[in-house]
Amino acid sequence: MTMRVINLIKRAAAVLLFAPAVAMAAAASVQLDKAPVSTDPAALQHGAKLFVNYCLNCHSASFTRYNQLQNIGLSEQSIRDNLMFTGERVGDLMKIAMRPAESKIWFGKAPPDLTLVARARSSGDGSGADWLYTYMRQFYRDTERPSGWNNVVFANVGMPHVFWELQGEQVANITENADGTSKVELSLAKPGKLSVEEYDKAVADLVSFLVWMGEPVAEKRKTIGTIVLIFLAGMFVLTYALKKNYWKDIH
Repeated sequence: MTMRVINLIKRAAAVLLFAPAVAMAAAASVQLDKAPVSTDPAALQHGAKLFVNYCLNCHSASFTRYNQLQNIGLSEQSIRDNLMFTGERVGDLMKIAMRPAESKIWFGKAPPDLTLVARARSSGDGSGADWLYTYMRQFYRDTERPSGWNNVVFANVGMPHVFWELQGEQVANITENADGTSKVELSLAKPGKLSVEEYDKAVADLVSFLVWMGEPVAEKRKTIGTIVLIFLAGMFVLTYALKKNYWKDIH
């Protein structure tokens, strides 16, 4: 093995070793807002509507079936009439028609499946819901980007701002700090169809739906867990009483 090959291996190992640390440091520079995640059926239904109308054009949810939306209070007929644009049967998966190879050419990278995005984006700096909630509210106009948009949380993102009609257009004021980092402050240059409060609520509903989609049985799991803990606590009391009664003549 030549010295050149050995040096290449060393460089590759260094990249693999330090890349996660660099990525975490970059993510830590952005303050994430706390996402007001809700399990209210009305919020989840509104989030499902936003997801199907704005996200499902490019992003699939291929681990979720349309009929699972009945678990958030929607009827099968309502799902057929209002939410099924990509499937033929209510039991179909929430897939898209766009091919990954073609989308990679158009966007530079194939849009990811969003079924588990709320869980995948979780980190030490905040939950995946916090990341999504902040990300969807931090788009701003950037004429140097191919899509015309950029994002404070995800710099140079390939995704355009699909909610710009609802939020409006934000512009960025970028200032350089003494330590070499930059600070981005956003201001609303052109209002959208929704007020700031209404848009934040819409994003919260969408994020709530994405969280639900990542684990539809979360509430049932918590309920079962609570029942199991109560059962174990009761068994502990009975077992301890039995032990005291069994050993009373010895102790």
